[in-house]
Amino acid sequence: MTQFLKRTPVIWTLFVLMLAIGAGFGVFKEAVGGTYLDMSSSAVQAREIVAGITAEQRDVHFWVTVLLDTAYPLAYGGFLAGMALRFFGSLGTAAAMPAFATIIVDLTENTVQALALKGSADVLDAKEWLTPLKFGLFFLAAAIALVALIIAIVNLFRRKQA
Repeated sequence: MTQFLKRTPVIWTLFVLMLAIGAGFGVFKEAVGGTYLDMSSSAVQAREIVAGITAEQRDVHFWVTVLLDTAYPLAYGGFLAGMALRFFGSLGTAAAMPAFATIIVDLTENTVQALALKGSADVLDAKEWLTPLKFGLFFLAAAIALVALIIAIVNLFRRKQA
């Protein structure tokens, strides 16, 4: 899997998918009631969001969570991991760990939200630690990818001068 993720066409594809899926959230924002559960780290606020939307909005929110918000962490996490794997050499696997962890945490958070949106189970208390953990890991993985981009640019200029 790591060999696949660090290929240039895969990195570019995941980058484009990340942007397209991110734009998709904007398309459905009003249909879900204007606020995504994903952005709230407060269990109380998440429960208020669920309670404050109609059954139709909950259904749309559920499907956006199950479809878009499942694809999104795979796209951005794969992109961030691919950048680390590609440009950190022998440290690539270690540098990609925050991105892989972000995928797992984000998908876990999505499961918690989907259960709440369908009324199957209320485990929204887990958002108190899942959401901050997700964002913390995401920003760490993004910082690592930024360093990878700098490495890529430096390598590009070195090759042109040689």
